[in-house]
Amino acid sequence: MVAALFRILALIHKEMLAVLKDKRSRITLFAPVIAQSILFGYAATYDLSNIPYVVIDRDRSEASHALLAKLDGSGLFTRIATLDSVTALKHAIDTRKALIAVQIGEDFERRLRAGNAAPVQVIADGRNSNTAVTATLYLTQIANNFATAYDRKGATSNTHTIAIDYRYWYNPNAESRWHFVPGMIATLTMLQILLISAMSVAREREQGTFDQLLVTPFRPMEIMIGKAIPSILIGIVQATLVVVIALFWFHIPLAGSLAALYGALALYLLASIGLGLLLSSLAATMQQALLYTFLVLLPFILFSGLTTPISAMPRALQYLTLVDPLRYAIDAIDAIMLKGSTLSALLVDLWPLIPIGFFTLGLAAHLFRNRLS
Repeated sequence: MVAALFRILALIHKEMLAVLKDKRSRITLFAPVIAQSILFGYAATYDLSNIPYVVIDRDRSEASHALLAKLDGSGLFTRIATLDSVTALKHAIDTRKALIAVQIGEDFERRLRAGNAAPVQVIADGRNSNTAVTATLYLTQIANNFATAYDRKGATSNTHTIAIDYRYWYNPNAESRWHFVPGMIATLTMLQILLISAMSVAREREQGTFDQLLVTPFRPMEIMIGKAIPSILIGIVQATLVVVIALFWFHIPLAGSLAALYGALALYLLASIGLGLLLSSLAATMQQALLYTFLVLLPFILFSGLTTPISAMPRALQYLTLVDPLRYAIDAIDAIMLKGSTLSALLVDLWPLIPIGFFTLGLAAHLFRNRLS
């Protein structure tokens, strides 16, 4: 029994040395854990602050000004504009400059003083239903507190109420799956693209067929293109499967066109395949390729805005999300499916995918040639 214990301890010691003696292994094991713990601690938050909103104040009374002052002074809401037309309000929501819009009715103060329900309409961008619902809950609490403490003739009355009419644009029932399932089109596609492309070269190295490939007439660029095209085709098929499930299983509407959807996916796949080939040029084994894939994928999902709002992240991390292709893909797919946006209208938002794709493809080609030489 004691001898068996010593043998097991010796084996454990040997395995620990095998894992920890290599400097690259030590860095791979511990550096990502530290970095991701810090990033997740700052970025993974469901709390909202500095919620951008616009307002149309049709009453322009002392009471309406006091209500808006409560919103502005809450530390939760940031007024970006006071508007005069519904057209300008719609533009602010469409372009994501404002998360919510507040319309105060003409007889707001009169009804409030009379003890009747004072009308306020709140329009929220329902493309991200979780964020929209959270923002409206914050606003409701502030409005109810204001109504309760509203001073009439120097006395506090509990009879004053504010009737808030909620409208969630592009997602009338604020269903969370209307945001998450379209987001999965981009997320699952990136996962598979990174896995397939990152492991393709590593698999050849482990199987010993990569050296055979080098003595063929293929040039390095031709090999890289040959590795990229199958991953792109598989990514399109997988994205199509998720689209079919979204449309026919979950009955999520497609307000835009399939042409616009696949056009946005094409730009997104360009950036994703470049990243996957970059990982494949760095990984020597399939295990490394798998580890690199999940090491990259988790921060990309976190910074995409799929699970936590980008506006709630620290400013430095918000700038970091600008290089995340998943962020642009999720926004574009949401706009096409729920809003009915055209591809030409989305090019202003999608253009960062082009430099991201060319940069990652160029760097992958450079590393690929160096590894082959």
